[in-house]
Amino acid sequence: MDPENQTMVTEFYFSDFPQFEKGSLFFFIPLLFIYMFIIVGNFTIFFAVRLDVRLHNPMYNFISIFSFLEIWYTTVTIPKMLSNLVSEQKTISFVGCLLQMYFFHSLGVTEGLVLSVMAIDRYVAICNPLRYAVIMTPRLCIQLTSGSCIFGFLMLLPEIVWISTLPFCGPNQIHQLFCDFEPVLRLACTDTSMILVEDVIHAISILTSVSIITLSYLRIVTVILRIPSGESRQKAFSTCAAHITIFLLFSGSVTLMYLRFSVTFPPLLDKAIALMFAVLAPFFNPIVYSLRNKDMKEAIEKIFCSQKMFSVSGS
Repeated sequence: MDPENQTMVTEFYFSDFPQFEKGSLFFFIPLLFIYMFIIVGNFTIFFAVRLDVRLHNPMYNFISIFSFLEIWYTTVTIPKMLSNLVSEQKTISFVGCLLQMYFFHSLGVTEGLVLSVMAIDRYVAICNPLRYAVIMTPRLCIQLTSGSCIFGFLMLLPEIVWISTLPFCGPNQIHQLFCDFEPVLRLACTDTSMILVEDVIHAISILTSVSIITLSYLRIVTVILRIPSGESRQKAFSTCAAHITIFLLFSGSVTLMYLRFSVTFPPLLDKAIALMFAVLAPFFNPIVYSLRNKDMKEAIEKIFCSQKMFSVSGS
């Protein structure tokens, strides 16, 4: 096609959202509740760790950072999904789509790195407890957190810049619930064989993070099973259970979505997997960390009790 006769796409249309009068309200209300729960739950965990001095240690610091990332990770996509459920237009600008992809995946990569750091932290705490305080210093924790954020946001930048240079001349219908690399790249009016390169980049990132976490926890479980005291063994398992649960939720859905290469799923299953890692995994994060952790529950109760006392004294 002659480039001069091409009409460049300035916005994309999410074609898979139902019309408002055809039952979109049925999806809107649960999704709104889930989003509000994610925001409130993760903010509660974040402030509980920051306000309770008993939780000022590397493990809870990483948990609070992960919860903070979850807030923005979901904010990148869910509000737009809610808007698409009640709006007639259901569109997003080209720049808005690029920004959504960039922040969604950058935050996702950063979360994967933070989960890796959390696994290493538990490995040192359980496998080398006598040197834990010497190794996991506050300075190292800051460096690991900062490094995860910097690497996570720099890694996706070249890919987004490359996509921004591609010609999009129609069609403009995205068959997904949010802007994602593969659905958007398939709309480009040029050779999209670079999708394979994009898949390889994601695969390396995901497999590296999963390998580090898996090896760490395999070693941790081996050490825990050697502990003679049943009570100590149970306590060691309980400190790792929440991390392992979140890791399985996060990595399982991400692996299904981005490590399948040429394998195609039915559209409904594709969207279910997308919802799993974009919505459901962040939804379970505050549940897992607040219900399975005694110290966290006490810190959260202290926040709500102090708020009640403040409101009573104020009245």
